[in-house]
Amino acid sequence: MASLSPPVCDFGRPAIDFDLPGVDGKRHGLASARGPRGLLVMFICNHCPYVKAVIHRIVRDTRELATLGVGSIAIMSNDPTDYPEDSWQNMAQIARDLAFPFPYVLDQSQEVAKAWGAVCTPDFFGYNANLELQYRGRLDESRKETAPENVRRDLFEAMQQVAMSGQGPQQQIPGIGCSIKWRTP
Repeated sequence: MASLSPPVCDFGRPAIDFDLPGVDGKRHGLASARGPRGLLVMFICNHCPYVKAVIHRIVRDTRELATLGVGSIAIMSNDPTDYPEDSWQNMAQIARDLAFPFPYVLDQSQEVAKAWGAVCTPDFFGYNANLELQYRGRLDESRKETAPENVRRDLFEAMQQVAMSGQGPQQQIPGIGCSIKWRTP
């Protein structure tokens, strides 16, 4: 499993719309996921140790961001063929077990991940109210292990700033995660 870091934030890049099925039985896109003050799009999966290390913090932070007017959505783009833990059934199970406060959707064709330039799980894209990219950094200091409880909440603080000012921090620390598991042609 290759570890990758996403590229730095391309400030102002517009969000690309999508229409994907969620484990809640509904279809989701930018309009249904965004909040009045911004949107956090997360590429995650179930099997990745980097995601497992922070999933409870993702749930916590997205709940708190919702109170600030920032909507969130999680997209699973991995090919579950070699990673059955990423199957639709397991996506639905983890969303229920952890009471995800955001839609968890499947990008089965992987076209959304490709269009967005997602490279790893987790990969975070933070947008302002105009759906202009303002954050592409890490959640916090966690790697394959959860960082101590008192570390700086990079993603939360950045999205809080976006919600209040419309602009993300100029200094951002890249995230790290497992490479997206692309289908072999």
